[in-house]
Amino acid sequence: MINNVRTSQITSDEIPYDVEIIAQNFNIPWAIAISDEGRIYVTERTGAIYIIDHGRILPEPLIVLEAPFVSVGEGGLMGIVLDPEFTQNHYIYVMHTYEEGNRIYNRVIRLVEEDNRAYIDEIIIDRIPGGRVHDGGRIKIGPDEKLYITTGDGGDSSLSQDLSSTAGKILRISLDGSIPADNPFPGSPIYSYGHRNPEGIDWNLNNILYASDHGASAHDEINMIIEGGNYGWPLVQGDEDLEELDLQRPLIHSGPVTWAPSGIAFVTQGPWEGKLLVANLRGEQLLVMTLNEDGTRIENVEPIFTNQFGRLREVIEAKDGSIYITTSNMDGRGNPDRTDDKIIRLEPRF
Repeated sequence: MINNVRTSQITSDEIPYDVEIIAQNFNIPWAIAISDEGRIYVTERTGAIYIIDHGRILPEPLIVLEAPFVSVGEGGLMGIVLDPEFTQNHYIYVMHTYEEGNRIYNRVIRLVEEDNRAYIDEIIIDRIPGGRVHDGGRIKIGPDEKLYITTGDGGDSSLSQDLSSTAGKILRISLDGSIPADNPFPGSPIYSYGHRNPEGIDWNLNNILYASDHGASAHDEINMIIEGGNYGWPLVQGDEDLEELDLQRPLIHSGPVTWAPSGIAFVTQGPWEGKLLVANLRGEQLLVMTLNEDGTRIENVEPIFTNQFGRLREVIEAKDGSIYITTSNMDGRGNPDRTDDKIIRLEPRF
């Protein structure tokens, strides 16, 4: 890893959280959103959304997506986020894969929830190039109340440098799908580019945006995202550089080791306050990253849960300081047991 970052292994017995499996037997849970009332909304990549209400999984899904939705390869139903005014308008945004004319695309749609059921209300952004691999898929609402969307290169690496394509990017749009006037490329939803397969984004308390990205052969990255920034794929990866281009280098990369980083979460309270958490798929661990005071450098990395729960896809902090993690052992690349996939809660020991 670059920057001579310290790495030390910690065990689950040493962490200042109580670890509990709160739900199991999910089918490739991809993302979680948590309402102000504490209801947990879970997407399954195969197309369903389930609700966990006060520890109980509601027996009927909130919605099951139908054609043209498809779940192929790494695509399917992926990111989810609740509207800032969810209590009043019941809007839910999700990202999913679909097929049209024998081509695979991704899009973000808005759902409306009524009495534990949801219907599709509007397409927010459409025809993002997709594929059997590298669909990105994470969506979150930033501190500016804009919708941020991570997209992969869909298996065509040349699209990541193409500013006429929404593939291999982090996109920023208003909640109604319009393009903000202050985006870095006028009239374009593109916020940053040169990404391969970013599956995680989050902000620290100073509104610094971090993103995870999968490298081609290890060299997985954690980046600090600046508007208009070019993150190099497929021209460079890791700490490679091209003097003739203004490229953003990662805060850290995995070197010859593969993490396959997915969801990330900046912890705002509790024992890990100020740390950045990164769920690893192939790495089968959670990385606890310590940042410097201004959040611009990673100083220490502590892997936890290594080979304990298998592949980890999502990590998110709830308003009470609890941290939720999903496994992804049913995705065809893991070794599931009879209770996979699971949702794990880390409850702070205050």
